[in-house]
Amino acid sequence: MKNLVVYTYAKCSTCRKATKWLTQQGLDFSEKPIRETPPTRAELKQMLGHQNGELKKLFNTSGGDYRELKLGPKLPAMSPDDALALLSENGNLVKRPFLLAPGVGLVGFKEDVWQAALV
Repeated sequence: MKNLVVYTYAKCSTCRKATKWLTQQGLDFSEKPIRETPPTRAELKQMLGHQNGELKKLFNTSGGDYRELKLGPKLPAMSPDDALALLSENGNLVKRPFLLAPGVGLVGFKEDVWQAALV
C-alpha cells in the first residue's frame, strides 16, 4: 500500500506500537508529529468519512486538553466544521495514532483492525 501517512506522538506507547507493527509488516509509511503538525481540515474530513461521520471518534477523549476544554458536553452540539477546525488547530485533541492511506482511515491502534485494513 502506498502513501501511508501516520500521525503520532513520540511519548505515546500506542503510537510506538503502531509504527513498530507497520515496520514489521514491511509497510512503507511517513510519520508526522501530531502535536507540531496536526492533520489538515481536509485530512480530518476524509477521516470523518471513514468513521461514519462520528466526530467523537476523531477526538482524544482521554486527553487533558479535551477535559480542560470541557468538550464532552459541548461536542454533541458542535457543528462538524467547528469540530474539524478545533482539531486542525490542536493536535493534542486528535485521537492517535491517526493513519490515512488511499481508501483507508484508522484512528487508535487495534492490531486486528489494522491487519484487516492494510495487509
